[in-house]
Amino acid sequence: MSIQSVLKSYETALNANDIETILALYGSAPVFMPQHAPALVGRDAVRAGYEQVFATLKLAVGFDIHEIEQAGDWAWVRTSSAGRTKILAADVEVTEGNNELFVFRRENGAWKIHRYLFATNQPRA
Repeated sequence: MSIQSVLKSYETALNANDIETILALYGSAPVFMPQHAPALVGRDAVRAGYEQVFATLKLAVGFDIHEIEQAGDWAWVRTSSAGRTKILAADVEVTEGNNELFVFRRENGAWKIHRYLFATNQPRA
């Protein structure tokens, strides 16, 4: 699967609250660095992070790939995402927008998300 395909699968799984597919896209030793939170290191912590996200939010976002750089079994990708987020507890929908950096590592011939960091480009008041 190409890096672009991994990112499209991630987008689809994120919008479907599909933790199992998301975890399958991550590598063996992932780190997820969400905004305003400590880094989530390892598969169990990453799973718990997504469980918390999906317990509080429903996302409807799309990703745009701005650049992909590859060096052997490593690659990094700069993306942005935009769409809508429903805050479940308040039953409120807001505009969503982020800048992201993905670091990929090829494991057993397949590109996997190794590190993922995002920060909003549309701060809420």
